[in-house]
Amino acid sequence: MAKRILITGASGGIGEACALNLAQKGYGLALNGRNEAKLKDVAKRCLDAGAAEVQILKFDVADTAAAQEHIEADIEANGAYWGIVLNAGITRDNSFVWFEREDWQSVIDTNLGGFYNVLKPALMPMIRAKKGGRIVVMSSVSGIAGNRGQSNYAASKGGLIAAAKSLAIELASRKITVNVVAPGLIKTAMSEGINEVASEQILSAIPLGRIGEPSEVAHLVEFLLSENSAYITKEVIKIDGGLC
Repeated sequence: MAKRILITGASGGIGEACALNLAQKGYGLALNGRNEAKLKDVAKRCLDAGAAEVQILKFDVADTAAAQEHIEADIEANGAYWGIVLNAGITRDNSFVWFEREDWQSVIDTNLGGFYNVLKPALMPMIRAKKGGRIVVMSSVSGIAGNRGQSNYAASKGGLIAAAKSLAIELASRKITVNVVAPGLIKTAMSEGINEVASEQILSAIPLGRIGEPSEVAHLVEFLLSENSAYITKEVIKIDGGLC
């Protein structure tokens, strides 16, 4: 029976790239997102690429009750996850003095709150399965070094790093590894919102001189989910072209 991987935020960008890459390796996939039409499209392409099975879980990771309901139902029907990729995230960029409360809270609830909302119902079935497992948490270089206009985003992503490191210690005896991937500027819908001047400034600060591709992040995630990474846990791996 193929190992099942839950991917949150699978309807676009890095999440989609991760799903398609893992499909080619024959994993079973549970794809989460809020855009059902896009999820169905990604699911079809994953099946065509070789995924053992694909389930669609449409819910907002910021919604504790919805996450619990959908994850518990999926596990009951299809079995525990062997791996989880916590990828869902949002931005609400602005100077701190201009943040409205909602700008702050929505980012914290989705990016950091989603860590609790998704893992809480998923972890005990993974532990009870006694087959080990992998958890990959998508942070950002903003969570390591900070970034202008992203105090909310940086706080959420930095919080993920601390939470993941703590969880890695707790789960090590269960042979479940927990690692963090911290991308820099990656070619996604999120990065397309950066204006030309800001983009040129960022590129000039990247030693490799280019924006990263979602597929490059996906290959790193695949490695951290593989048996070859069994002795790696509590790590934060930057993939940023040398930016940070």
